[in-house]
Amino acid sequence: MNHIGFDNEKYLRTQSEKIRERIARFGGKLYLEFGGKLFDDFHASRVLPGFAPDSKIRMLLQLKEQAEMVIVINSSDIEKNKVRGDSGITYDLEVFRLIDAFVGFGLYVGSVVLTRFQSQPSAVAFEKKLTDRGIKVYHHYDIPGYPNDISGIVSDNGYGKNDYIETTKELVVVTAPGPGSGKMAVCLSNIYHDYKRGIRAGYAKFETFPVWNLPLDHPVNIAYEAATADLNDMNMIDPFHLKAYGETTVNYNRDVEIYPVLRAMFDHIMGKCPYLSPTDMGVNMIKSCIIDDAVVRRAAESEIIRRYFNALCNRRRDMGSDVEVQKLELLMQQLNLKPLDRACVEPARRRAQETGAPTVAIELNDGTIVTGKTTPLLGASAACLLNAVKTLAGVSKETKLISPEILAPVQALKLHHLGNHNPRLHTNEVLIALSICATSDENAARCMEKLSELRGCEVHSSVLLAAVDENVFRRLGCNLTCEPIYQTKKLFHGN
Repeated sequence: MNHIGFDNEKYLRTQSEKIRERIARFGGKLYLEFGGKLFDDFHASRVLPGFAPDSKIRMLLQLKEQAEMVIVINSSDIEKNKVRGDSGITYDLEVFRLIDAFVGFGLYVGSVVLTRFQSQPSAVAFEKKLTDRGIKVYHHYDIPGYPNDISGIVSDNGYGKNDYIETTKELVVVTAPGPGSGKMAVCLSNIYHDYKRGIRAGYAKFETFPVWNLPLDHPVNIAYEAATADLNDMNMIDPFHLKAYGETTVNYNRDVEIYPVLRAMFDHIMGKCPYLSPTDMGVNMIKSCIIDDAVVRRAAESEIIRRYFNALCNRRRDMGSDVEVQKLELLMQQLNLKPLDRACVEPARRRAQETGAPTVAIELNDGTIVTGKTTPLLGASAACLLNAVKTLAGVSKETKLISPEILAPVQALKLHHLGNHNPRLHTNEVLIALSICATSDENAARCMEKLSELRGCEVHSSVLLAAVDENVFRRLGCNLTCEPIYQTKKLFHGN
């Protein structure tokens, strides 16, 4: 089932070559606006089977002697304690995580830029934490009339009042903890300062999606729209590229909308804009590395269905909107996709109806479907996980993997000391118990060895899962979806 559709090694090679070409085009200095995740890009690895989640950082490592990292964060986001939806950590903490990760990979972090800086107390405190750790910090400010007052923006009263970011490398990778941080403005501001100093520099944009030279209705591009349904981004034909070259390419609405402004800014800074279209700005080499389009299409379609279920669940938890769900429904209709096209959905629903209790189904990588039901000892997720590793290890379903002598003390701990009312074990507790039993039981040991084979498996639950179970499936590399139904009718749903 886990077929490869993307040549990752070719991508590392061709993408770094493309960036080197762009550096040379501008005389040896390039500001590269880096959108999306530099590492842990699991969306890309799901829709492009074969793409490694750390591909982009590995690609940059091929350029590390030429590159330095500049991290941009909006000061207002620090003040508001804005949180990343995927990791659950605030943007300021994400900056620290990025710095640690980049340094750990061997990349040079040049500085952090606080955009829209107005001496916000939280931003000032954050700056002190950075400077205490030896990180350079620069300030960029609100510019009146941005982005439409070109003459005011490209002047000493506009970009000119921003701090000049001192850089030492040919390639300046400008990244951020999340959208709306001001990466593009930081690039253009520093190019303005460079030109005033007689330094030739250029700009390019790195976005994995949408893929400019795949069709507008290709599932990979539609999956990008699904991933950004909450932002209401929309893929569209680049009209500027079509006019300039007679070639149909795909971009997204925000880049197309801002291009006339960018073109005017480049005209003011450089004398002439180096790009005839938004697509020209990009350096994306994804399409040339797709080796099996059918595999990639199927993977992207699966991702769209998963996004749909996630949107339903977010709405049920009051974290999403009807608009997001409706957009995803339209995207699914566009490709004639249905929820039951996800193979593990129907078995989970059917088993839940039969048992009258929550059920979880796993589609293993060979296509086998394994289910788990709620029992007096185990939650459905834990039961399904044990049944899955039993199937992979060739251990009969009736075999008891975890000794009652192990289960009883764990349940007593939960009920009598930790204040839980439910004695059933979550997935994390079952895995700990299984690992203990594996030291003396051959079947348990064989099942433990099979946990790695759950990576890439599809999981569906008939109810919303507790955060602890969601987290375990995520850490095991499983792709989880849930029905937007709470297990109980309580008003408070804890973990």
